[in-house]
Amino acid sequence: MPYVNIKITREGATAAQKAELIKGVTKLLSDVLDKNPAVTFVVIDEVEMEDWGVGGLPVAEYRKTLET
Repeated sequence: MPYVNIKITREGATAAQKAELIKGVTKLLSDVLDKNPAVTFVVIDEVEMEDWGVGGLPVAEYRKTLET
């Protein structure tokens, strides 16, 4: 029984966007792992941007480097 946990930042993802993420992951599990979609679990956690990072920087700081 596959379980996938998606983490997204709290930046206004709509319910429809989250539904599309769930559909996409479920299809991927079905296609790649040959799993029945009815037995897959997809959990979406919304996290604060400062709770994680890229390249050793908090996400907010990393994004500032991309703007310059």
